[in-house]
Amino acid sequence: MQPRSPQQGRPASEAETKPADGGWAGPDPTVAPVTVRSLQRAMRERRNFAALTCYDATTARWFERAGVPVLLVGDTAAEVILGHPNTLHAPLDFLVTLPAAVKRGAPRCLVMADMPFMSYQAGEDEAVKNAGRFMTEGHADVVKLEVDASFAPLVAKMSRAGVPVVAHIGSRPQHAKQVGGYVAAGKTADEALRIIADADAMLAAGATMLLVEATPVEVTEEIVRRARIPVIGCGAGPVCHGQVVVTHDLLGLSERQPPFALPIVSLGKALGDMADTWKDRVRTGALGEHPYALSDEQRAEFFRRIGRS
Repeated sequence: MQPRSPQQGRPASEAETKPADGGWAGPDPTVAPVTVRSLQRAMRERRNFAALTCYDATTARWFERAGVPVLLVGDTAAEVILGHPNTLHAPLDFLVTLPAAVKRGAPRCLVMADMPFMSYQAGEDEAVKNAGRFMTEGHADVVKLEVDASFAPLVAKMSRAGVPVVAHIGSRPQHAKQVGGYVAAGKTADEALRIIADADAMLAAGATMLLVEATPVEVTEEIVRRARIPVIGCGAGPVCHGQVVVTHDLLGLSERQPPFALPIVSLGKALGDMADTWKDRVRTGALGEHPYALSDEQRAEFFRRIGRS
């Protein structure tokens, strides 16, 4: 999809929404906003959609122009923005501000907000209230929770309150300390069946979408077969209706690259080269033309006042 200037009041045409390869980048976000219904329609028509993590308005603006329909404001911000070793250290107030920034940069994209560690685990009432903050203060379109079947009552309560929930199952990074790091999920028959049960529970509880992370293809296929809502994969195989990865991985900025999100550009090297060039410019004084100057009259007056002839 080619970038273009925003045009309001005109629905996207089929040519705009159906690329020649049969994939789906969503309703052109410069024309029509992407909604949950958009993604449901894409699922029914077997048109897969792309999603990327995003944490700021500037990046969001470029992603919207590129036609990326879904932007995930992930708790990975704790790692890629704040420099923490895992996602547990994403403060609630900090994370609430980010989807609002992303929405300002990409008002026609669907913005998914991660609820951080301990923002929904301590109690259902507090969880619903915090989810409401993401919808009101954060301007998020949907919220994402890392869950298993035991969270079904909470997801049902949020759904009744009008909060669209993306249920994140499979590998759950907020549980990394429990299992000793980021690991794949569902690699035994027992584990695989538990994840299927988690998916069934979320479907029954009224989840709006599922996000499946780091599971074998066979497990993901069964989830997609059962689901009547969009399923987004993150290292869960190609069968999902949508795919999301951490943008920093695709940019070549990560120290460790997951095999399902190999770099598309080498921005890390480009940033290093840019910094080296800037250092050279500073050293040699080659800073370009200085655009700010006093008029001859004001220069003479300035020098007179400071005692310089």
